[in-house]
Amino acid sequence: MAKADHSEEPITAVSLRPSIVLFQPDIAGNTGTILRLAACFGLTVEIVEPAGFDSSDRALKRAGMDYLAMAALRRHDDWSAFLRDVEIRPGRIVLLTTRAETTHTDFAFRPSDRLLFGRESAGVPDTVHARADARLTIPMIAGARSLNLAVSAGIVAAEALRQLDWPLDG
Repeated sequence: MAKADHSEEPITAVSLRPSIVLFQPDIAGNTGTILRLAACFGLTVEIVEPAGFDSSDRALKRAGMDYLAMAALRRHDDWSAFLRDVEIRPGRIVLLTTRAETTHTDFAFRPSDRLLFGRESAGVPDTVHARADARLTIPMIAGARSLNLAVSAGIVAAEALRQLDWPLDG
């Protein structure tokens, strides 16, 4: 999975849907599962480096299976590079966090939204939290800390696509 040079990337159905942004993901298997999910839903996955694993990791390939070849992937060297890309391809940064009050079902998603998920081990730093245009949470029963990253991405992506009348042609 090479770094994408998307400076002249054409507008496609994938670019007219929200993207899933993974901030420095730790677990290759979760990222592989999210890439598979994104391939099936026609979404782009953006990885803000550094990831805690190499793209040749067996767990990534095992979880993503043959869907990795179908997945639209953008890599950003770091948070600053991601923010530069947001300037080129405007869209709201929608952070999923346990520190939010608005639930994902009480939010009106837009096709240009970037659904940002933090590291499995640490979430996102306060500077990233502060930069988010919106902060959402997935409701859980009292005492539950958090959901698995790939499960969270699937729940929120499905809700965003439901609101945007998915499945779209293309």
